[in-house]
Parts: sequence; C-alpha cells; structure tokens
Amino acid sequence: MSLTDREGRLLRRPLVARLLAERGEALVVTGLGSPTYDVAAAGDRAENFYLWGAMGLAATTGLGLALAQPERRVLVVTGDGEMLMGAGSLAAIANAAPANLAILVLDNESFSETGRQSGLSGGRTDIAALAEACGFAGSLTLRGAEALAAAEALLWRSPGPAMVVAKVALDQEAPVLPSLDGAFLTLRMRERLTERHQP
Repeated sequence: MSLTDREGRLLRRPLVARLLAERGEALVVTGLGSPTYDVAAAGDRAENFYLWGAMGLAATTGLGLALAQPERRVLVVTGDGEMLMGAGSLAAIANAAPANLAILVLDNESFSETGRQSGLSGGRTDIAALAEACGFAGSLTLRGAEALAAAEALLWRSPGPAMVVAKVALDQEAPVLPSLDGAFLTLRMRERLTERHQP
C-alpha cells in the first residue's frame, strides 16, 4: 500500500500502519477521532489505549503512562487540533523528560472532526518547533516518505521525549471503531501490564 497520494502527500492510515509495524511491545495512546481509527485499523491490541471524548489530554495521558512504565516505549498518536488544545502539556512533558515517550501528530492542517475547517497548523503555527521550544529531546516535521527512516528512529529508538509531526493529506477514511467502553479499555491494559510482572 502506497504511503503517499499522487501529489506526494502522506496518507494517514498507511503511514500509521507502517510506523506501528515497528512497535514491538510499546504502549500506544490515541487522541479522539482519526488517530484512534487508524491505530485500530492497524490492529486492536490490549496495549492500545483509546481516548474517547478527552480532547486535549492524549499527550498528558501518555506522559502518565510513560512515567508509570519506564521500561516500555509509549507512543501517543494524535491530531493537530487535539495537540494544540493540549499545547501546555508539552512544557510539562519536557520538564518531566521521560526518555521512553514519543508523540506522533497526524497534521492535516484542518479541524477534520468538526467540519474540515482550516486549522492553525496550516498557518504560522509549527507544532514541532513548539515541542522543541518546550525542551523536547528531538522533534521533526515529516513531509514525505523520503524522511520516514528518520521519523521511525525518532519515534522508536531515540531518547525522548520526542515528537514527529506528519503532514498528511486531508482524506476521508472509513472509521474503524474499537471498543467505546473506557472501563474495559482501562482494565484490559492494566491486566496486560500486570501479566508482564507475574512470575
């Protein structure tokens, strides 16, 4: 499956599937909407924690998980609007400095969940630069498949906190809905984490 469209723009769902192929035992937290659909489409797992109706909180949820599970890589997958709503969390993350935390922002430069209005990151706002200014260990903006290896290294193998902002096409993939039951999602991740510590 191609990672780009005819204009060379990254396609969200194939990109997420490609990046998650390297996850190993990493824990994944998703922001609401398209990031959740894309992660679920790549394969629902107990190590996935989907946030429903918690806009702006994906990054801080990932921070808490990274601090509680320092031996596991934690990846937050979220959108540009959700990340900017929680922009203050970037300073808290940088100051906590979890080496095992990375954030992937799927940036289509629009508010696609509320009507596809033009978003702030299509103007003067640079989310990767914001993370860098807050003190992240590494950040980059991914604009095409040619820089994919650098993005993979930053997300999975470089000391965090790290951020990759992937500029993706504004497409309309069909939703892939995982469970909407927050209690179930919490319990299954807790049980999976507990399994690893049992003799």
